[in-house]
Amino acid sequence: MQADYPAEFRREQGFTERDWLRCLPGAVRGCPLDLSRPGQARVQIGSGALHLSWQVLAPRQIALVRLPRLQTHYRFEQVVDAERLAFMRYFDLYTMRGGG
Repeated sequence: MQADYPAEFRREQGFTERDWLRCLPGAVRGCPLDLSRPGQARVQIGSGALHLSWQVLAPRQIALVRLPRLQTHYRFEQVVDAERLAFMRYFDLYTMRGGG
């Protein structure tokens, strides 16, 4: 879990696009979610917004295991630091995969 989240960042996520789209409504914790554009989403957070975009990457292969990957881009607009931190902490817990 990160201590803070910048207003804009990129990361690689271990999801297929189908799983990502299934997960997003729960991950945004009731915030209005617009998925009307392919490869993009807009999440209303208070008076600001999170603009998400993603691109499917080739799977990562380790021996016989193939792991899906998405390159994701997060851009917060007019979301104060405390609100961004609270949103992302929940989002990251909700989207956590594997581990132990």
